[in-house]
Amino acid sequence: MGESMRKLLSVLCLTMVLIQGVLMPVNAREAKAAGKIWFEGAGDAQEVRSGAGESGQAEAVSQVNSSGQPEAQNQQEVQNQSSGQDLSGAQDQTNAQSQSGAQDQTNGQSQREAAGQPSAGNQPEAENPSAGTDPAGTNGQTDAAGQTGTPSADQVDLGVTAESAILMEASTGTIIYEKDCDKQLRPASITKIMTLILIFDALDAGKIRLDDEVTTSAYAKSMGGSQVFLEEGEKQTVETLIKCIVVASGNDASVTMAEHLAGSEAEFVKMMNARAASLNMTNTHFEDCCGLTESATHLTSARDVAIMSRELITKYPQISQYSTIWMENITHVTKQGTTEFGLANTNKLLKMSNTFTVTGLKTGSTSLAKYCLSATAEKDGIKLIAVVMAAPDYKIRFSQAQTMLNYGYANCSLYQDDDSKREELPAVPVVNGQEDSVEVVYEKEFSYLSTTGEKLDQVERSLQLEESLEAPVTMGQYAGKLVYTLDGREIGSVDVLTANEVEAAKYSDYLGKLFEAFVLKGGGTAPDTEQGHDDETAADGQSGGRSGAQTETGTGESRTEGVGEGTPAA
Repeated sequence: MGESMRKLLSVLCLTMVLIQGVLMPVNAREAKAAGKIWFEGAGDAQEVRSGAGESGQAEAVSQVNSSGQPEAQNQQEVQNQSSGQDLSGAQDQTNAQSQSGAQDQTNGQSQREAAGQPSAGNQPEAENPSAGTDPAGTNGQTDAAGQTGTPSADQVDLGVTAESAILMEASTGTIIYEKDCDKQLRPASITKIMTLILIFDALDAGKIRLDDEVTTSAYAKSMGGSQVFLEEGEKQTVETLIKCIVVASGNDASVTMAEHLAGSEAEFVKMMNARAASLNMTNTHFEDCCGLTESATHLTSARDVAIMSRELITKYPQISQYSTIWMENITHVTKQGTTEFGLANTNKLLKMSNTFTVTGLKTGSTSLAKYCLSATAEKDGIKLIAVVMAAPDYKIRFSQAQTMLNYGYANCSLYQDDDSKREELPAVPVVNGQEDSVEVVYEKEFSYLSTTGEKLDQVERSLQLEESLEAPVTMGQYAGKLVYTLDGREIGSVDVLTANEVEAAKYSDYLGKLFEAFVLKGGGTAPDTEQGHDDETAADGQSGGRSGAQTETGTGESRTEGVGEGTPAA
């Protein structure tokens, strides 16, 4: 092997020794601060998690009680994450019974339902969506139905005579009461809740604006049942058509918007069914956008109606601005001239005497569907959804929805937690990354609904973070969770996710860290070492070859002293 090759190998070996002997101790100190134990070996540094036992897993846990005072604590993390049962999950589908019968379509205003006469087509109805919360999952809550002493939702007897009913809390999706809630039934104009979801989806995506003008087609004009009497070629703004759908349950307005968004009602119905599937509405199939159809396969369930109502009021709380309108006029501008038309809300709960605030949502009735209602309300920060399907008459649907809402507000209390009440999250260390740590954030707010009178001021929080993350780190990567407990029982959790990405470190990054380590550890000692070497050489006065060997030894000794003690060589 040539002299140059030996020198090159010597330089490479020295570089590896320096990286391991200088850089790794720096990383070791950082890792130790993060709870790591480092083992140095011939290969890459290995790590184990301290205090983990055979599982090799432990997390730094920071206990926080309900008063917000942290209690420092290290413990092994329990791996089972209880994120709460998603009440909008899959349910067994029931076979739809084929129903036949002619459904006469009647033209006329939406005032007939108020008179208690169901039309052969769907009734003129008013929709009243409400404000809401996060529709995704259950906001981390563990299902309250499993609590000791809590009657299940189907064990409560509220004297409901409608074929199907359900009472749901909006922020968590918790079912408080239900009666045959998965039975497939005709929804009538409650169908329009999904139509409204798609309209607000389009608004949210910037595809349409509230002040956009929409033209009515001959097909939309031909709709019977409840309508606002749009003329062919008549133009109305998107916002006006929303009011016509929500307040007066206009079938013509619904089809006009469906055609505007999808080109045809048939294509729009495909979008409705796709959106229903995304919400796990497993008992639902739509055939039109307004509920006027006589099809025996246009079906849904009380649970599915509650799910889509929850999606509307939580994702688009502005719907309550329209669903709480009692009466309002719109202006028809046609070839025949300009006329005023009055919209009247048929949700009688808005004017009934209640201990809660009614915020919506939608009524519906046909001769086959009977009387239906999705009612939303709010009190003390708790938002409830009461759905009644196939009630025998229009008064009963309101009174029984009111009974369910009264029961809910008499028995429910809600715990909510968000970033304004939580401790600030520390950065999580990153191993072998271009950055030494990564910022993390809470995934979402947390809500827990109690129906047993629990003392919610006793809820405790426990922050469980990963000790470190191995690079590369992606944005939104799991980094831990915040666990909520009450009386020693876990009631839910919220994931902690990375706020940005960290790429894996490259060779140049390690050299940069090596240079920084030398600067931090050695400071200005290297020049002192060289000066000591020169002085020693001059003092010895020996031959070139001999002095060179002594200088190398002296340099090694003086460098060691200089770094360790800061003393110049003798």
